[in-house]
Amino acid sequence: MSDLLIGLLGVLVATNQPAAISNLANQTVGISVAVPNDPVEKEFQKVMQEDDAAQAEVDKWRQESKTVSKKTGEASSSDLGERIRKRLVPVRKSYDELIHRYPDYAPARLTYGSFLNQTGDEHAASQQWEKARELDPKNGASWNNLANYYGEHGPVKKAFEYYSKAIEIDPVEPLYLSNFADTVSLFRKEAMVYYHLDEQQVFIKALGLYQQALKLDPKNFKLAQDLAQTYYGIKPTPTDAALNAWTNVLNLAASDFEKQGVYLHLARFKLNANRFDEAREQLKDVTDESYQERKRSLLKNIEARQPKSN
Repeated sequence: MSDLLIGLLGVLVATNQPAAISNLANQTVGISVAVPNDPVEKEFQKVMQEDDAAQAEVDKWRQESKTVSKKTGEASSSDLGERIRKRLVPVRKSYDELIHRYPDYAPARLTYGSFLNQTGDEHAASQQWEKARELDPKNGASWNNLANYYGEHGPVKKAFEYYSKAIEIDPVEPLYLSNFADTVSLFRKEAMVYYHLDEQQVFIKALGLYQQALKLDPKNFKLAQDLAQTYYGIKPTPTDAALNAWTNVLNLAASDFEKQGVYLHLARFKLNANRFDEAREQLKDVTDESYQERKRSLLKNIEARQPKSN
């Protein structure tokens, strides 16, 4: 398999997306990936195309069901899940047959694991990724995917270990760093024990991982937001750094709705720094109805905490 195709496959399974590599290549780099000459890879490509077609149809059904539900106010059809299950059964069979014929072909194990994970069979997915890791221990995607699994199902210390290995293999993949940061932040007590740190040091460790990831993917809104959120846990709060982080999120926001959500965070950090007038001024930009309750709460806190002038 070409280096480009292997790289795309790594991204595919690392993000747990079921789409075929050919589509992913077109979406990410604007080129088509030719079907390779190796018979094993040809079969693999064929199964992925079958997977891609099935997932596209399933996505269409889900969107149609969501549209109907929105119009009628009723829950989606109860038989949708069964239709999806039946549509994906032959895809799973094709993967099983491919694995049976070529049990030592690591890319198929990785992609099959992604398919199984998407269909809800997470334990079976982890088994495929574990086998892929054994067959190709220098592919960071399998380590990352298994770390995701252990982060959800335990033991968490294994997630820490596997993320570290994925990053060691591919230190410039921001997804591995951000996943690691998410897990450290979420499982702070476990991280404290595993790394012999106190809680503040764990927050700082997570912050450092987010910063590394954002440096590699500086236009990623969600990543910038996750980084900025980490400042809520750091005490005493480094206000200027936190405001700089949220300002960066604001600059990456793609919609007015996203921007208004950031204004609330900026106002909260300014309030906590006793910069009451700045916080109140910031809240003037929050006009969306869905944010009004939070806005009122912040204004009430400003009123309660701001010293009254004589």
